[in-house]
Amino acid sequence: MRNTIDFSPLYQSAIGFDRMASLLDNLARDSKPSYPPYNIELVEENRYRITMAVAGFAEEDLEITTEQNTLVIAGRQDGREEKREYLYQGIAERNFERKFQLAEHVRVESARLENGLLHVELKREIPEAMKPRRIAIGSDLLEQQDAA
Repeated sequence: MRNTIDFSPLYQSAIGFDRMASLLDNLARDSKPSYPPYNIELVEENRYRITMAVAGFAEEDLEITTEQNTLVIAGRQDGREEKREYLYQGIAERNFERKFQLAEHVRVESARLENGLLHVELKREIPEAMKPRRIAIGSDLLEQQDAA
């Protein structure tokens, strides 16, 4: 039996956090898939890397898409099924789809396949309007903009 969290008090006192509450609710409900295994690294400030073990998949078998702050990595090996008789099968050769929720302003920079590992490089780009700025004391903000 699963415990669920009630987010309704959050909706009463916070405006604009409905997407976050929905995300938390979905994370609590979904079971964690274990295939394929992956790592998420903090490479440096505002730079991340997802490394996923995709042994047996070629570049043309993999698809990476982003839509509305969701990164989807899918692997499909259609039409390659050969009739084999395994004595032991320890290597998973099945299709997959893995979704990652990206924070705002995080975008995919690149992806590469190397030695059976898919590396997806991510970068957070904070817009100038959201970066901290210094306000001079004793001056009007309009005067500062006119001087610039």
